Amino acid sequence: MRCFIAIDIPSVIRESLAKLISHISAKSSGVKFVQPENIHITMKFLGEIDEKKTQDVIASLKVLSASHSPFSLEIKGAGVFPDPKRPNVLWVGVSESGRLQSMYKAMEASLALLGFEKEARRFSPHLTIGRVKERRSAGFAVHELLKHSGEVFGSFEAREICLMQSVLKPSGAEYSSLATFGMKQC
Repeated sequence: MRCFIAIDIPSVIRESLAKLISHISAKSSGVKFVQPENIHITMKFLGEIDEKKTQDVIASLKVLSASHSPFSLEIKGAGVFPDPKRPNVLWVGVSESGRLQSMYKAMEASLALLGFEKEARRFSPHLTIGRVKERRSAGFAVHELLKHSGEVFGSFEAREICLMQSVLKPSGAEYSSLATFGMKQC
């Protein structure tokens, strides 16, 4: 099964992002926007893994979550990867104190022991809200999104991480939670 590890966001932030997506997508083409219910912070994409490996990941995430306490995240800013002249991904930013980065590094080390490759790129937490399908038509969407580069969409306390399954369908990816791991309470 196709899996990834994520942190979910509260519905109030999801609703705020849904309004942003609705505003931008109403007048733009060339971008496939993410359904608001599918918006999350991806910690790591695992790819296709079998049942045995899934159980190993679950065991690893139980230990990881038990060794980290909840932390605050602020959803703010907006931009594009890799840059506005060559947009591929439209995103909303995640600002944090370093505890998410710390958890990410521990997760990478733990998953490396299970045979997963460490990411070559630096972890840049964000919420993907759209993927550019045709650059020539994406200019309006990029321009509109960048108007929100200083906006704060909300903040919340991350209390759990999730192992998610992604099923690819013609209508788009469908996500479901395979397991949720609460962080240790102080």
